[in-house]
Amino acid sequence: MTDTRQPVILLPVFRPQHALPDLVAALLAGGFGPEQVIVVDDGSGPDADALLDGLRRQGCAVLRHPVNRGKGAALKTGLRHAVHEHPGADVICADPDGQHSAGDIGRVAARTGRGGIVLGVRSFEEMPPRSRFGNTVTRALFRAVTGYDVADTQTGLRAFPADLVEHLCTVPGEGFDYEMNVLLGAVHTGRPIDEVTIPATYLNDNAGSHFGSLADSIRVYRPLLQYATTARLPGR
Repeated sequence: MTDTRQPVILLPVFRPQHALPDLVAALLAGGFGPEQVIVVDDGSGPDADALLDGLRRQGCAVLRHPVNRGKGAALKTGLRHAVHEHPGADVICADPDGQHSAGDIGRVAARTGRGGIVLGVRSFEEMPPRSRFGNTVTRALFRAVTGYDVADTQTGLRAFPADLVEHLCTVPGEGFDYEMNVLLGAVHTGRPIDEVTIPATYLNDNAGSHFGSLADSIRVYRPLLQYATTARLPGR
């Protein structure tokens, strides 16, 4: 166990490609140590063995699910590892599919330390049409339900303060609904949400995304409906 105040980088992956080792190499070149990098493979199987073994040899923590369980489950596996191995450290979650660069992660890391969640928010104008439509609808629904205007509710680049990490291990959700539940929990408890603008970078028109247009959208919107019918916002 490492008692550290240095932030750790959590990278959930499923069927990783070359963008993952490229991102890790850029993080290491930018000053992050390999001991600060946690990679959680969500059931990619033996096809990912060589790539992940290479990261392990560099000193990164590589955790693996034997079967695919969902992004939320992968994030919680990594967060539990951070609680035990990096107590007192902020955790920065990023998507290692080419969307987030080491520079983006560094900009978000620079805004930590203030007690709030920091989101790396993308410009909607730069998004592919499918992503732009989904994000616009979700942003509007989130604002209608909570009264909070979060520019990019579906961003995977998020920094969490150390005092919140253990709680995040208990937030419901195994898939993409987990990330929405985290934001709703922050609103409900009055946790500040800060935003850092980052470029909207996509490879092959976001073809590498594992977000399913219908099933995953239902999972994301269900927590919003539940919150609208059961939650009471602070001060209301």
